[in-house]
Order: sequence, then structure tokens, then C-alpha cells
Amino acid sequence: MVALGPVEPVRAQDKVQLVSVPARPTEGSFVQLGLRPGADVIAAEGLLAGERVVFERDSAGVWHALAAVPLGTSGQVALALELRTRDGSVRADRVPLTVNEGTFETDHLTVAPRFTAPPDSALAARIAAELERAMEVSRRSRETPRLWSGPFARPRPSRVTSAFGRGREFNGQIQSRHLGVDLAGAAGAVVRAANRGMVALVADTYYGGNVVYLDHGRGLVTAYLHLSATLVAQGDTVAKGMPIGRVGATGRVTGPHLHWIARYGILTVDPLSLERLELAAFGPPEY
Repeated sequence: MVALGPVEPVRAQDKVQLVSVPARPTEGSFVQLGLRPGADVIAAEGLLAGERVVFERDSAGVWHALAAVPLGTSGQVALALELRTRDGSVRADRVPLTVNEGTFETDHLTVAPRFTAPPDSALAARIAAELERAMEVSRRSRETPRLWSGPFARPRPSRVTSAFGRGREFNGQIQSRHLGVDLAGAAGAVVRAANRGMVALVADTYYGGNVVYLDHGRGLVTAYLHLSATLVAQGDTVAKGMPIGRVGATGRVTGPHLHWIARYGILTVDPLSLERLELAAFGPPEY
């Protein structure tokens, strides 16, 4: 079981104790929750930042869940809890979580106006359709049983060249944020699955080039962009560490690297925060 301490208790009331790891998560990151609701509880669910949080009970009677806090969130946020008991009743509560404000660097660029002009209608339609396909993967993941187990691993053992949340300012205005992590790699270098999952999408997209999306279940999805080659097919089940593609420079990039994305539901958060969680408290996957 993962050690829940030393952590700051989020709330302790009656027989319920809820703690988070880390104790004060940073905006745009994953967080592991541990709940001690008493022996009469048979199911526990919550809602955090609009996303469903499902708890699993371990042999010691502690309930664990993976959740995420989105960018733009800081201070106190509320976790809405529902605890179902053996007698059929439901106990509801709202528990505060304290979220730290993140620190993100910004690239200041001056470019010709044509580079910040909106895409034409045909390209805009393509981009919107590709985004919808990606979001559908995340929505369907809610219905997929948990496939992963244990800690997640970085898909490339290489340095970070651009961190999550980094801003892009063009001509004095922030146009976008970097909603992933760029990992260095020569063209053709192997990209591996961060954990066990099902290949939910393999596609050639405008921004991401050749992409692979893995559905790890319970709303957790990771994506691997700009690949020079994909080594899996949609519907495959892959193990942690299995080769799924090769580093490339496809899509809207200036050179070869891996752009790694992690989503919890529709929330895009820092994949490196997932890598830092032990997650050993979760039992065998549900397959």
C-alpha cells in the first residue's frame, strides 16, 4: 500500500478521513486521494473539477482514487463526495482541497501577422474534427475498466525540452499554452507505453502528425504525438514499456521530438505529475 503520510489531512469528520498525495497539489497535475470512511461504506465516488472520481478499496479498508486539478485552478476547490453504506443510504459531503498556483515560463515571440491568422474554413473544420475525435477517446475512457497498475513510466528516457504549461506569447499576446511535455529524441528512437492500456486512436493529424492515444481506463488517457512511425493498431492492448511508435517530426513542429499528453476526462494535465505518483495502493487492474 502506498504510504499516505506524511500528508496534511484534508478533512477528518466522524469516521471519515480524506488525505491527498501530494498534500497540496499544483494546478494542472494529477493527485492521489485516500479515504477512510468507516467499515459500513461499500462504494465511494466524488466529483472534482467537473470530473467523476471513483474510489477503490484496498485490503486495509482504505479507499483510493486518482484525480486531477486543471490549469487555472488555485486556492481551495471542493471535492463532492458520495458514500454508499451497507444499509442503502448515501452520505454526501463537500471536502476542500488546497491547490497551489503553478509557475510557468513564457516564450515571447515576434512574428509576421500571417503566422497568427486564423485557419481557413476547411482547415478549421479538420482541426475541430480531430479535436473531437481526441475528446471522444477521453469520454469513452470513462466506461473502460482500469487497465493500468503500479507507477507510470516516462515513454522516453530523455530530457524535457519544453515543460507543461509553458506560454506562447506572439506579438505581446499569449496565444496558447503548451498542454504536454516535449521529450528529446532522435528521429526513429523508440517510444514506449507509459502503462498498460488499449490503443484507442491511431491517426495522422494536422497539429500532432502521426499520433497514438492509449486508453488506460477510468478516464485516464495518454497520447504520443509527432511520431515518424506507429507500431500498434487501434484496438490493441499494450503492456507498460511496450514499443508503440518512433520519434519523428510529423505535424506542426520544427524538429524531431516526442510530445507527450495526459488527460483525466477532459482535463489535460502534466504527465510528469502522473509519473511522480507511486500508485502502489491500487490493486490488480480490472481485466
